[in-house]
Amino acid sequence: MTIQELKQKFGIIGNDTLLDRAVDIARQVAPTDLNVVINGESGTGKEVFPQIIHQNSARKHGPYIAVNCGAIPEGTIDSELFGHEKGAFTGATEARKGYFEVANGGTIFLDEVGELPLATQARLLRVLESGEYIKVGSSKVLKTDVRVVAATNINFYQALEKEKFRPDLYYRLNTVPVYLPPLRERKEDIHLLFRKFANDFAAKYRMPVLRLLQDAEQVLTNYYWPGNIRQLKNIAEQLSIIEKSREINAETLLKYLPQFSNNNVPSLMNTNSLGGSAFESNDRELIFKVIRDTRTELNELKKMVYDLVSGNGKVSGDDVQIINRMYTPSDILNNSNGLTLHPSVIQSQQTTQTIEVEETLSLQDKEIDMIKKALRKYKGKRKNAAKELGISERTLYRKINEFNIEE
Repeated sequence: MTIQELKQKFGIIGNDTLLDRAVDIARQVAPTDLNVVINGESGTGKEVFPQIIHQNSARKHGPYIAVNCGAIPEGTIDSELFGHEKGAFTGATEARKGYFEVANGGTIFLDEVGELPLATQARLLRVLESGEYIKVGSSKVLKTDVRVVAATNINFYQALEKEKFRPDLYYRLNTVPVYLPPLRERKEDIHLLFRKFANDFAAKYRMPVLRLLQDAEQVLTNYYWPGNIRQLKNIAEQLSIIEKSREINAETLLKYLPQFSNNNVPSLMNTNSLGGSAFESNDRELIFKVIRDTRTELNELKKMVYDLVSGNGKVSGDDVQIINRMYTPSDILNNSNGLTLHPSVIQSQQTTQTIEVEETLSLQDKEIDMIKKALRKYKGKRKNAAKELGISERTLYRKINEFNIEE
């Protein structure tokens, strides 16, 4: 089958090149027996690709089983996957076949494979290497012939660094990786998907089809879509049911987009009146880091100030300068706010009337400061600095040029 034929058969909508690349890789790897890992954020449609691989393989007449590893409790995951014998544990009143036994001769799809406990990962590795497994409560080695297709929305490299995922299992599973792009990287496909969902829900609920006005279309394109296709579908359904008008403008659409609410910091989304252009994920992470660090510093400062104004605690020269920046000379010398400041602070104001400029609270300035500190810490090595900041090296390079930071 061609890429377009596969997309039509499995209901894949979109013309994005990265999407077509993912379908093409699935098509090419299907006739082989190689293990495949599908990487992509939650809601990108990863569950369709194992079916493409299975139905275009020599195993298509065998069983196909999809398992959500993240939805099975840790205490029962081994029993679910590999089965158990009667009396193996409390409640095991009879023997039970596991998914690997049932799927013998076919394909098993392990969704959210990154959620597997380490002990279960060791069992899975053995199945992948030799096809052997042992039921819970048994000592008998069984064999199975199963092709494994896995999917995850976690960052495998971070999981490996934190020792939450076995490296040997990762390399055994990740023979052929398939990457599904998030919806925000498929801007041209967003309107196609929305129109498809709007038509489907109009037919389902027997009502006229929704139509987006131009300003609403721009919001739809520029939104970040953290929930990807699943979120877009949900919003199309909500609009179809709740809104009486069949013409949707930007103001109406914004009510259904959580990150555009007044409770969020506008600059995090870099929005204009029509939604603006969405931040890259790395940009957002860096700004969140700035906010978290700033909040921590302010909390520490509040505690220190409390000790100082109560007349308790040790006061260093740096502490005195901080207090002097927080309060004007008249506040301290005239006690206009009823402060009970430490004597060292009052004495410093009696000797000098210099008012220092308050430290900037600009997010951009904080961001620049953090980048400079990271570069100094690692002596200009961008790779290490980017890792410290929690962003990609590419994003760091762009930030350096954007802010004219001298390395």
